[in-house]
Amino acid sequence: MKKLLIALVKWYQKHISPMTPPSCRYRPTCSNYMIGAIEKHGIKGVLMGIARILRCHPFVEGGDDPVPDYFTLRRNKDFRRKKEES
Repeated sequence: MKKLLIALVKWYQKHISPMTPPSCRYRPTCSNYMIGAIEKHGIKGVLMGIARILRCHPFVEGGDDPVPDYFTLRRNKDFRRKKEES
């Protein structure tokens, strides 16, 4: 199932994404985040990816937001906190 979901996202990246201008406010991009979340968390990763897509809009700061090691539908605050401490 994970391979099928990842294949669907890669198909989107190859065939749909090039037709639209780059607009993701985060690193990694939302589609790469979805792939990473699926690899780490399986089916729950799809929910994480959808939550990420929903919070990717012009009114958000954006920036680095890697996939956390634990399941959450919120932004990876642990990464943000570590970055601010450095």
